[in-house]
Amino acid sequence: MVQKLPKDWKIKTLGEVTDIFKGGTPKRSVERYFQGDIAWAIPTDITKLNDALYIDDTETHITEEALGKSSAKLLPAGTVLLTSRATIGKVAISRIPMATNQGFANFLCKEEIDNLFLAYYLKAKTDLLISLGTGTTFLEVTKGRLLEVEIPLPPLATQRKIAAILSTYDDLIENNTRRIKILEDIAQTLYREWFVHFRFPGHENVPMVESPLGPIPQGWQVKSFGEVSLNFDRQRKPLSGRVRAKMQGEYPYYGAAKVLDHINDYLFDGRYLLIGEDGSVVTKDGKPVLQLVTGKLWVNNHTHVVQGKSPISTNFLYLFMSNVAILGYVTGSAQPKINQQNLNRIPVISPPQKLLEKFDQMIESNFENITALKLKNANLRQTRDLLLPKLISGEIDVSELDIDPDSKSN
Repeated sequence: MVQKLPKDWKIKTLGEVTDIFKGGTPKRSVERYFQGDIAWAIPTDITKLNDALYIDDTETHITEEALGKSSAKLLPAGTVLLTSRATIGKVAISRIPMATNQGFANFLCKEEIDNLFLAYYLKAKTDLLISLGTGTTFLEVTKGRLLEVEIPLPPLATQRKIAAILSTYDDLIENNTRRIKILEDIAQTLYREWFVHFRFPGHENVPMVESPLGPIPQGWQVKSFGEVSLNFDRQRKPLSGRVRAKMQGEYPYYGAAKVLDHINDYLFDGRYLLIGEDGSVVTKDGKPVLQLVTGKLWVNNHTHVVQGKSPISTNFLYLFMSNVAILGYVTGSAQPKINQQNLNRIPVISPPQKLLEKFDQMIESNFENITALKLKNANLRQTRDLLLPKLISGEIDVSELDIDPDSKSN
């Protein structure tokens, strides 16, 4: 049955309410083209935003000359960016003027449509956009097809009310994410102060001695990662997308770098450190790809599953690995991999048990608060994602809606 729209809504096409521009790539062989100050987005700039809807800058910047000698266009702040090639359906709104590569369709909104409303509409229609993709090497949704996509369009005031409701959830998520980063930065700073710079309580009275890793405090040891951790890789179990589609539920299904899905069963229950094993294994600064997770969860076979082995805690192990240069332990070029053997040979400084216990007591509340904030964010996302399709289709009358997003996150 077709959903009946409220009487003051209209059906329009994206071609009627927006101007759509594709991006372009300057000639890569001309190095000076990529030494400018004009933000130039590629799809990974959008995908790494995770849940954030706005993009403030890009990894790459190009010159005016590069713009003039390519099909890239400088688009104004407020442009809605949609990834339209390979990875289809990721959406962001630019906060600064920027250009994009050809992996985008970029929407300039006309007077009758609000850009934030459009962004949420596109987010709600990911499956539709993917279904419009064509191509053999990779899928791409063409400008022509996007022009014909229909959008239910309420009056501008209603659009803005809908966008405001949804953005309230996103604002809370963004605020919680900032708090998570602050709490982790505090723990990281204390870790480096005590265990990298060796300025721990009472360090003035402890002489330094030589070790395979250079001078360390007397009484400390150098062990291997395999000696200070418990490995649960044998309990991992990958599930295909088709299988997961039949198992939709509340428990996160983790891959090498992020949650890939939510299913109705779990393999692990507790606090674990996930270390990317293949594919996404190294960050741009040469550190391992890590996820510190808590609760009931399922893990596929692309990430190691470990815990700290007493007296080394899982929290300590996470902070330690966050400071490790991992490239020397990675094999493979086309498909980077950190196998279990190489992971287990990473040298780890092991301080005395009493110092470890004192440190864990000081940082435990940070990680407890981080876990609580992540749970709040998960609940906020779930509620927002339930509301999203109903709001942008007119199924919910926003004039009768009284929602306190903060109360939904507890």
